[in-house]
Amino acid sequence: MSEEHAVVKKLREAFPEAVEEVGEFRGQVWAVVRREDLLKVCLFLRDDPELAFDFLSFVCGVDYLPREPRFDLVYQLYSTKSHNRFRLKTRVGSQDPTVSSVTSVWATADWHERETFDLMGIGFENHPDLRRILLPPDWVGHPLRKDYPLRGPDRAS
Repeated sequence: MSEEHAVVKKLREAFPEAVEEVGEFRGQVWAVVRREDLLKVCLFLRDDPELAFDFLSFVCGVDYLPREPRFDLVYQLYSTKSHNRFRLKTRVGSQDPTVSSVTSVWATADWHERETFDLMGIGFENHPDLRRILLPPDWVGHPLRKDYPLRGPDRAS
């Protein structure tokens, strides 16, 4: 990124301490923000009239074992006004894998956060109904974590 991207520039102006890292991959710009600033950054990205990221395409977790903080949470945003896309990330550690829910910002986060909770074991504070949706409630572990046994919890890999 030779010139700072407009979304990143606005983010840095509004939240100078929150933006930890910025990058670009195949033409898509992304930013990592501190987990404690995630909710207010999301509100800003949605409510700023120029940015207007009014649609959350997906939320997913990525396990970078053995790195700490271990997990990245990835939020793919889209503006129906400008047709721009932006990828927002935050990081959570293995000792406290929780982050604020963004269901109050984008309703579509509801099911995406449930899936991330179910398969990655990342919790979402203030989620309206955080529970497993793909696996039985008594399932042990989180199958998308890199340290999950390949054949499941009852069989050695």
